[in-house]
Amino acid sequence: MKHILLLGAGRSSVYLIDYLISQAPLQDWHLTIADLDTQPLQSRFAGSPQLTLVNFNIHNPENLKNWVPAADLVISMLPAAFHLAVAKACLEFKKHFLTASYITPEIQNLHGEAQQNKLLFLMETGLDPGIDHLSAMETISRIQAPGGELLAFKSYTGGLVAPESDNNPWHYKISWNPRNVVLAGKGTATFLQNNKPKYIPYPQLFRRTEIITVPGLGPLEGYANRDSLLYRKAYNLDTIPTLLRGTLRWPGFCSAWHQLVTLGLTDDHYTVPNSDNITYAQWLEYYLPETAGADSILAKRLADFLKIQEDSPELEAIRYLGLLGDRIIGLKEASPAQILEQCLVQKLKLQPTDRDLVVMQHEFQYRLAGIKKRLKSSLVLEGKDATYTAMAKTVGMPLAFAAELILQEKITLTGVHLPIYPELYQPILARLKSIGIGFTEQEEIF
Repeated sequence: MKHILLLGAGRSSVYLIDYLISQAPLQDWHLTIADLDTQPLQSRFAGSPQLTLVNFNIHNPENLKNWVPAADLVISMLPAAFHLAVAKACLEFKKHFLTASYITPEIQNLHGEAQQNKLLFLMETGLDPGIDHLSAMETISRIQAPGGELLAFKSYTGGLVAPESDNNPWHYKISWNPRNVVLAGKGTATFLQNNKPKYIPYPQLFRRTEIITVPGLGPLEGYANRDSLLYRKAYNLDTIPTLLRGTLRWPGFCSAWHQLVTLGLTDDHYTVPNSDNITYAQWLEYYLPETAGADSILAKRLADFLKIQEDSPELEAIRYLGLLGDRIIGLKEASPAQILEQCLVQKLKLQPTDRDLVVMQHEFQYRLAGIKKRLKSSLVLEGKDATYTAMAKTVGMPLAFAAELILQEKITLTGVHLPIYPELYQPILARLKSIGIGFTEQEEIF
């Protein structure tokens, strides 16, 4: 019997959990799920003989020593900050490790030891990062095989709200970790354009958007995401002139979010004094300059400071979050980012029957036999409801299929890796397509 330890059972894990439990009796697996609160799972899976539920607190390192040794594979759905501790425990007890999160330099440094111990630490195997790697590498290999030369590669992904569930001025609802939504874009976005490195500092990021047209959806807004240059070597694109990875939003979101960035409300580096006792309006007041004979109307002062109109969509979006209201924040010693996160969770929550939408689009420009071509590859998937979301499906199912390959000993890789190898992307893409997660392509000569 093979033993799987799943750390974390949050909103993105529902499809992963369902699949592992359904396959456990068929493939002779035992699944242990460790989470701060396993009560919701108790009622759903009561009586499953090949399932163990454990109340687990990652802040106590001894918990890892209690559960990792019995596993053959550890899957972490914990917040990214905890992956290093899990990876080190997997190294200590010689267990394979799988997660959807980005590789960090600290985990990359474990590559040699993992190889020596014949362990696979497979990172970035969710949606973005994850399906983007799988699909990009499959298409890049297909273009390069007959001698195609890649001239440009742009890849955009977005976790959005489906049009029929879009009923707020942000045109957005939260389908994944809300903290990641607040902190998205921190640092400087880096990409390559016409063989020149380009940098977009965080204060400018949400103003520097590009219109991305997706078949069947129309125009979306895309902004650059993290350091695209990290994937130049991984994708075997050392000489490509243009390389960019980005994030998609419905039109209007980025302009409104830029106002929050300008105000400083996404800062996570300090705490707001007396944050548990002040109102949102009082908090917002902290970020506005005092002026002689200042108008007492907060909305007007805010609009003047941001240089937008009082009836603008941006101010409507800010007002919708309740930032001009007299409700008490109620968070003790909270950072601006934490206060804003609470607003988003309260106001942009998926309601039970709401549907989310995952959109991914790759654009490849290449030259083959002297002819320049543009290939667009698009994935559009709508969720079922607020639990079985498209986000949970596209994050969880690549992990599920990767776990299956590892447990069936079909992967020969060892060390710390991305899912960029044929032995991974070919079978996982085929399985994803079989459950409705597939791409449509459009190609033209230009």
